[in-house]
Amino acid sequence: MWRSIRIFLLLAVLLAVALHNWLDRVATQSWQEPLWVGLFPLNADGSATSQEYVATLTPKDFAAIEDFFAREGQRYGLKLEQPVHVELYPPGSKLPPSLDPSAGPLGIAWWSLKLRYFAARATAVPGRAPPRIRLFLLYHDPATLERAPDSHGLQKGLVGVVHLFADPGMAGRNSIVIAHELLHTVGASDKYHLGDGSPLFPSGYGDRDQDPLYPQQQAELMAGQRALSAYQWEMPRTLAGVLIGPETALEIRWTH
Repeated sequence: MWRSIRIFLLLAVLLAVALHNWLDRVATQSWQEPLWVGLFPLNADGSATSQEYVATLTPKDFAAIEDFFAREGQRYGLKLEQPVHVELYPPGSKLPPSLDPSAGPLGIAWWSLKLRYFAARATAVPGRAPPRIRLFLLYHDPATLERAPDSHGLQKGLVGVVHLFADPGMAGRNSIVIAHELLHTVGASDKYHLGDGSPLFPSGYGDRDQDPLYPQQQAELMAGQRALSAYQWEMPRTLAGVLIGPETALEIRWTH
C-alpha cells in the first residue's frame, strides 16, 4: 500500500509541475499584456571592474531592449505597444549554479532544477513585485576573459543565465545577448550552426530574399550573427542591426 501511495504522490507532483509549465507557456505566449522581465545583475568574476560596472547600471542601460521588442512587435502587427517590460533589480551577491559543459541529459536536468530553486530564492526582493521572467546577468571583466561563457535561457522555469562583458563599449552587444536569451524563455530556438556559430539559411538570415544575398544588412536575433558571405559573419553592435525572423515569430506566437 505504501508503495502505491508513494507512486501516487510522485505522479501528483509530476502532474503539478507539468500543469505549471503549461500555464507558464500559455501566459508568456498570449501577448495580452506586457511580459514583465526582471534583470538581476551580478559580479561574475569578483573583479573591481565588474563590481564598478554593475553598481553603475540604470534602467536606461536596458531601454534598447524594450524599444527593440516594441519595434518588432509593431512590424508583426502585435496589438501591444510594449510587448516586453524590463525591470532592473538590485545587484545580487550569490551566483546561480553553473552548468558543466560536459554535462549529459541527467546533469542538465539536475542543473535546471537547481537553477529554478536558486531563482525562487534569489529574486524575492522586499517591496518589489516578482517578475514573470528572471534573467541573471553575470558580468565579466573583458581584460581577463576573451570569450564569455555560454548563456542559457530556459522555457521551463522562465529563467535565464546571461554572461556579459562589464564594458560600456559592449553595452549594445550585451543587449542583443539578453534579448536572445529572453526569447529562449518564451519558446524561441537557436537559428545558428552549433559547430561554428554561422547563421542557418534561411531561418537565421535577416532577409533571405535579399538580392544579392550578401552581405546581409541585419541579423536574425536567434542567429545572433549577420552573414557577410557564405563563410563570414559578425555580430551587430546594437539591436538596431537585428530583427526577429518569421520562424522565431511563429515560435513565440506572434504569428500563427
